[in-house]
Amino acid sequence: MTSVRIIVAGDPKPKGSLKHIGRGRLTEQVAGSGTWRQRVAWAARQQYSGPPLTDPVAVTFVVCITPPKSAPKRRITWPATRSSGDLDKHARNLLDALVDGRVIADDSRVVELRCRKRHCLPGESSGAVILVRPMSAPDLTGDLT
Repeated sequence: MTSVRIIVAGDPKPKGSLKHIGRGRLTEQVAGSGTWRQRVAWAARQQYSGPPLTDPVAVTFVVCITPPKSAPKRRITWPATRSSGDLDKHARNLLDALVDGRVIADDSRVVELRCRKRHCLPGESSGAVILVRPMSAPDLTGDLT
């Protein structure tokens, strides 16, 4: 298997916690979270046509978030605010979308995860770039233990 690269345009949203709204119904707490997940899944199906990957994989992604209008214009800032969402919740939403988009069979197949969120540069559109690559053999040289 070769690496799979998926490019998704849109406004990245983290996966929110589920909120009970009555009569056994649940909804996402983050507005647009489900729409973003569907957009990523659709892009994955368009850009990957093989069977879902069942072997261990490494996933690397970067989400590019539109900076607020109040952000400084002459220096680079990081989206380290509550409104930009937690990075781990962005990861949860993207990994779930990769399962929905039939790129990976289950997110338990992910054995390495590298991710970053950043503000878009001037002229750059918001979205995400996702790379899924096979893990051939354990690489213990960079192990933290």
